[in-house]
Amino acid sequence: MAKLNIRLVKSLNGRLDKHIATANSLGLRRIGDSTTQPDNPQTRGKIAQISYLLSVEETK
Repeated sequence: MAKLNIRLVKSLNGRLDKHIATANSLGLRRIGDSTTQPDNPQTRGKIAQISYLLSVEETK
């Protein structure tokens, strides 16, 4: 199963509460934080919501 490396590249300051909660649910709290998540529709939906804050790479 494919995995996604997700990195927070922009600040959460001043963002919508919903977007901050989405980033926190991915385990991203500060600029530079990164996490590895499974590639599934739930994760893709979270990424789509806050894509302007993230850098995403696929791994196998």
